[in-house]
Order: sequence, then C-alpha cells, then structure tokens
Amino acid sequence: MAKKPSIPKGTRDFNPEQVAKRNYIFNTIRGAFETYGFQPIETPSFENSETLMGKYGDEGDRLIFKILNSGDFLSKANEQAYSQKDSNKITTSISEKALRYDLTVPFARYVVQHQNDIEFPFKRYQIQPVWRADRPQKGRFREFYQCDADVVGSKSLWQEVEFIQLYDTVFSALKLEGVTIKINNRKILSGIAEVIGASDKLIDFTVALDKLDKIGEEKVKEEMLSKGILEEGILKLQPLFNLSGTFESQIDGLKSILNTSEAGKKGIEELTFINNAIAELGLSSAKLQLDVTLARGLNYYTGAIFEVSAPEKVKMGSIGGGGRYDDLTSIFGMPNMSGVGISFGLDRIYLVLEELGLFPKTVNKNVEVLFINFGEKEALFSLKAIKQLRLKGVNAELYPDAAKMKKQMNHANKRAIPFVVLVGEQEISSNTYTLKNMGSGEQNKVSLQELIGYIK
Repeated sequence: MAKKPSIPKGTRDFNPEQVAKRNYIFNTIRGAFETYGFQPIETPSFENSETLMGKYGDEGDRLIFKILNSGDFLSKANEQAYSQKDSNKITTSISEKALRYDLTVPFARYVVQHQNDIEFPFKRYQIQPVWRADRPQKGRFREFYQCDADVVGSKSLWQEVEFIQLYDTVFSALKLEGVTIKINNRKILSGIAEVIGASDKLIDFTVALDKLDKIGEEKVKEEMLSKGILEEGILKLQPLFNLSGTFESQIDGLKSILNTSEAGKKGIEELTFINNAIAELGLSSAKLQLDVTLARGLNYYTGAIFEVSAPEKVKMGSIGGGGRYDDLTSIFGMPNMSGVGISFGLDRIYLVLEELGLFPKTVNKNVEVLFINFGEKEALFSLKAIKQLRLKGVNAELYPDAAKMKKQMNHANKRAIPFVVLVGEQEISSNTYTLKNMGSGEQNKVSLQELIGYIK
C-alpha cells in the first residue's frame, strides 16, 4: 500500500484562494516600497554556511537549516570529530551551505560583494522566502516569506522616520487599523546596563528585561540575579519598571535614569528626534509607542529597534520589526557602512487580516466566463471570442471536453464562475452567443461586442 503523501512540519500548501490573498498583501507592500523609492533585488535561497553562521547569536545558529554536501559527504567528514562526538565539527565537515535564515545578512553580503556597482545611499527591497528550524505553532512556520526594505550608506535619522511612515502606509492600505509601532534604541539598553554595572552582561540583561510583560517584575529580577547581575544594580532599575505613560513622559523618566551614561543620553536624543518628526508629520492609522523593554536583534542592531504589534483584539506575535545597524557589513570586511531596515511578517499579517475579515471580496480574480463545449466546430468558434475577451482583460476559458452539459454547468457553479456562454449551430450561423447569468439564471442572445460590454 502506498504511503500517504505529506509535507514537512512547519510548511504549507496554498490553494488558489490563499495565493490570491497572499498576492494581495505582496502587491500592497511592493507598491508602498516602490512609492518610497526602494529598488528590488533577489539573493539565492541558500548561502555559504560561513556567511550565515555566527551572525544571529547561539539560538539563531541552532535554527539555521544546513544542507548536506552533495555526493558521498561522509567520506570527507572529519574522522576526529566523529571519534570525539563533536557535532559542530561534524556538521562543518559535511555541510558547507545553508538555507537563508533571514534577508538582512544576505543583503549585507550582497552590498559588500557588489559595492562597486551600487549607488549609495542604496534603498533596496526584497520579498523572498526564508527558513528556520523553529518549533511550528500559530503564526510561526519553518518556511515563510519576509518582505524587507533597507537603506545603507546613510546615518540620517530621517530614514527611521520614513520607515515608521512606510509601516503606517502599508497597514493603512490593508485597512488594518490600530497597529502599534513599538520603538526602542540599543543605546538606551546599553546605557541602562552601564548604569547598573552590567555592561558585560548586556545580552543577559536585555533578554530578561524583554520578558517583563510576560512574566512580571519579580520573575525578571530573579532571572537577572541568576545571570550574575548584582542586587544593588537591579535596585537602580526600579524607576524603569514603573515607566509608563506617553512617549514624552517615558523619555523624561529615562533622562533621570540615564543622566550618567553618554550612550544612554545619545539614545534619548535619537528617540526624541524621531518622535518629534512623527508628531509633526502625523500617522494615518498606526500609533508610535516607546517600549524600553524591546530588545530584538542585539547581535547587529546599534540604534533604533522596531517591532510592530497587531491590533489589541487579535492575539498574535509581532507582524513586523527591524532596526539600525551601523556595522553589519563589517562582518564581511566593509566597515563604516551604516544601515537601517524593516521587515513585514507576511504570514502573520495574513492571519490577522483573515481573522478580522479585512480581505476585499474582489481579491480572488476568478474566471468571469466559461464557454460550454458542444464539439470541435463550436469550440473553435468559442475560442475566437475568448481570444477577444482576453485582449479586453476579461478572464475567460473554454471547458476542454465536450462533456454532458450538466457536468459543465456544475463545474461553473463549483468554481463560482458568474457567466457561461453557450454556442450551438444556431449561434454560429447567426454569429451570436447565448450568455447565461449563473446567479439569476437569465439568458440573453448577444453579439460579441455586447458580450464583452456585458461582462466587463
């Protein structure tokens, strides 16, 4: 007995309706990217392992899908690694390539490799799939699309301002109101760690702080203590735990906490500039919120950090994120190339739009008219009309077989095709078409021009 076919966990098939809805999101995002002056690029689905490894931290490295070397890869494996049961060395000796984990690191590689052909500042967008060996759950998949936009070659904070506007433009176009664009700054986090004497434990400190809204203040303090952060330092954090209110009031609170940290004061200055600009320019449907616990991408973000949350009534993780990276290209030998970028989480955006019923009814561009097939002569006559309809932008097709009429009509009903055309001997001799409205059941004999006008 043949084994039932299946697909790997964390991957999905998409039916025509789902693809149409995904394309609606893609096209909305792509249109906004191009309106803002971003240019498209594409990179390979897999990179050399050395390009990706070590760029995302230990956790990220574990989630990278490795590709086995072609041929008899075991014959070239590191025998000593086998004898010592060193999995890292074994992996290195049998796998030299990996599926891309995100689009940011491949983009940095692209910039360095093509630097002589790029006009800086360079604004690029990229819409391609990425792969992560993550545990699948709602809104989290092992294969998914990222929709990224980045600017490299400029340290101007106007780029951050534009990215906030770009988020607002896309979500407004998708009619997804109530989205929150959270912002923080790596310099703020570095400054806080400095003030409490934990600069050498920045990652441990920020990972714990990032859990504040999930596990609460006391559990966060316990985790910090377990990571070796001194109790007297944690006591200095008390004003941070109580930080709330408007963007401006939180900034005022940070000023008192970070008054001895130059890095922290620089972070406050940058956040203030961005907030003032957005307050002046305004947002259509999104809101900007300062979140001092936001700590994503610390292995490469150096300035602003973004994360986008769906409307509060939808239980969903982040639907976008990004930040400023002042030295990402230095990992490939090109220092002093500042960049900033954001990403849209297509799959989660899809789930949110679906849950809120925000996909337009017209998103599925269905076949508008099906010609019934009564035989070879009738089919050829029908195809001449179909050719003209298609030239006018009408989606039309001929049923391929001269099957029973009931079967062909049922086919049109099941596919929700609104019109069918019947062509027999009488229609051919009078050069007309019998058009049937599948909704009302009404039939009319029409000319080709009348047919085109009726359906369009």
